[in-house]
Amino acid sequence: MGKIILRLDRMMADRKMSLNELSERVGVTNVNLSKIKTGKISAIRFSTLESICEALNCQPGDILEYDPTAVREDDSEG
Repeated sequence: MGKIILRLDRMMADRKMSLNELSERVGVTNVNLSKIKTGKISAIRFSTLESICEALNCQPGDILEYDPTAVREDDSEG
């Protein structure tokens, strides 16, 4: 099974926006935004995604990418 990869770090770099600035604009704590940025989440609210897209002037597809060849950590056997 594939994996969703978050590209928030790339979009932030393209927009030259810091984690602190994005956190203030979106209304999400630095800790939670950092988890989104590093992909350490299992879900994201549409309202949060909408706020991020508005702040970064981008589309959800600019932040989310599907890799059909990647393996999710929770899919590994053992």
